[in-house]
Amino acid sequence: MASKATSPKPVPFAKRPDNSAFKQQKLPAWYPALTAVTVLPFFFLTGLACILIGIWLFLTAAGIKQITVDYTQGGTCSLCSDLRKDRSQSLNSCECNVDFSLNENFTGDVFMYYGLTNFHQNVRFYMDSRDDAQLTGNENNLKNPSSLCAPFDKYKNGTPIAPCGAVANSMFNDTLRLFYKKDKNTQILVPFLNYGIAWYTDKHVKFQNPSPKNNLSAAFQGTGRPYYWQKTVYELDVQNSDNNGFVNEDLIVWMREAAFPSFKKLYRRLNCSQEFSNGLPLGNYSLLITYNFPVGNFKGRKSMILSTVSWLGGKNNFLGIAYLTSGAIITAVAVTMTVIHIKIGKKANVLED
Repeated sequence: MASKATSPKPVPFAKRPDNSAFKQQKLPAWYPALTAVTVLPFFFLTGLACILIGIWLFLTAAGIKQITVDYTQGGTCSLCSDLRKDRSQSLNSCECNVDFSLNENFTGDVFMYYGLTNFHQNVRFYMDSRDDAQLTGNENNLKNPSSLCAPFDKYKNGTPIAPCGAVANSMFNDTLRLFYKKDKNTQILVPFLNYGIAWYTDKHVKFQNPSPKNNLSAAFQGTGRPYYWQKTVYELDVQNSDNNGFVNEDLIVWMREAAFPSFKKLYRRLNCSQEFSNGLPLGNYSLLITYNFPVGNFKGRKSMILSTVSWLGGKNNFLGIAYLTSGAIITAVAVTMTVIHIKIGKKANVLED
């Protein structure tokens, strides 16, 4: 026997919406008529705009001057590279140099980067191995690092490590100095600044020194340096006391992990003064490296990169190529749709007539 259908209960009059055009969704509306005449011009204009923007971005990136000097085993660095493969020699200093030339003037602001290849900072366990509360100067975390930092949280005798974690422990610690060979007998040290290279929010919000900030040796008393460091965190910059401890900008730059295994990070910016007021002149240069950071064990490469910048930033062709590719695809689709409309659209109109 079929069940009897029940009618829905009527909505109480008090709960019914007003009988207005807005609440009853009866407002006048415009519905676009998607025809070939309206759609195809939009596709062509969008494709043309993407192509023009891509050309503009590509030419802007092409105007940026950049040179990369791989010093992994270049110049006299092969001996230092072999020395760093032996962990027992990690505290022994090793210096080497690589000569190179600039074939054109690097005018304007010039930045020095260090580049690493095959170094995976994007591994989850590596990225998690840090204590952000400790880096903000929290006194409790300073002496009691997070368990996420293990095994780089404490020494065997219980001394806490500051900064703790695998990220800080593996900090890039090569020292790069650039000399300009003005003539055969004269070399001039190119002046670079080691501050103003970190993000403002990192420098003033995410990284802070513990108290007392005017006496960092006392603030970090009872802590030890990371295993692979040669200096304590409050001795990273012996010339500028404001660039020491957790607010050291080399440390801050390193702690912002890279997304890809091959990356570059800002190391120094040119101090435009005296002979270098307009940038770096063309000529011969020598890069002097204090070779500390080992890359042989993970088959990596190290390089020094000099680059100018534009309003777009550093040299990167990806954005221009992306716009050019998108514009070409959109234009090709528009042409295809036009051909289909011409060949099939007219036949459809004839059949309808």
